[in-house]
Amino acid sequence: MSRVLVPLAEGFEEIEAVTVVDLLRRAKVEVVTAGLKDGPVKASRGIVMIPDMTLEQAAQEEPFDMIVLPGGLPGADYLNADDRVIGLLERTDHNGGYIAAICAAPKVLAEHGLLDNKRAVSFPGVLESMQVEGMMLTDSPVVQDGRVITSKGPGTAMDFALQLIEVLEGTAVRQQVESGLQRP
Repeated sequence: MSRVLVPLAEGFEEIEAVTVVDLLRRAKVEVVTAGLKDGPVKASRGIVMIPDMTLEQAAQEEPFDMIVLPGGLPGADYLNADDRVIGLLERTDHNGGYIAAICAAPKVLAEHGLLDNKRAVSFPGVLESMQVEGMMLTDSPVVQDGRVITSKGPGTAMDFALQLIEVLEGTAVRQQVESGLQRP
C-alpha cells in the first residue's frame, strides 16, 4: 500500500486538500494529514480540519511514497518557510518518491530546486516571475515531469488527485475510482 503525506498549514485551500485526501483514500492509499503545529488547522475559507498528526510525528514515520502540498494562501507561504517540510520534500525526492503540488504550492518546489529543468504549472502568476533554472511553464491542468507532479488550482484538484492515484496505484485503480465519481 502506498503512503502519502499531506502537510496542512493555516490558510491551505480546502478543495485541494480535501479532494486529494478523499480520492486517494478511495483508492486505498494510506494518507497522513499532518499539521505544522498541534491542533486544528483553519483553511483559507474558514473550514477547520483536524490533522491525523503533527508534522513532527509524521517525520518519525518516514519514508512516504509521495508528499502532496495543497495550495492556498497564506498556507503555501507557511509550507515554504517550514524547514521540516523542505527536509521531507528533499528526502522524499532523494529516495525516489514523488513530489506533488497544486495552485500556489509549486512555488515551494521552485524555491528549493525541485522544479529545476522540469515542466510545471501553477495558479497563474505564481511561477512566472520566479527565476528557476530550466523550468518550462505550461498551461495544462496537470503536469507530470518524472516524479514531480504539479497542477493549476482548485478547479483542477480532481484531475490532479486522479493523476496521483494513477502514478501510485495504476490505471485500473484510477479508472475504478473515477467511475464511482460519475464525472461527465
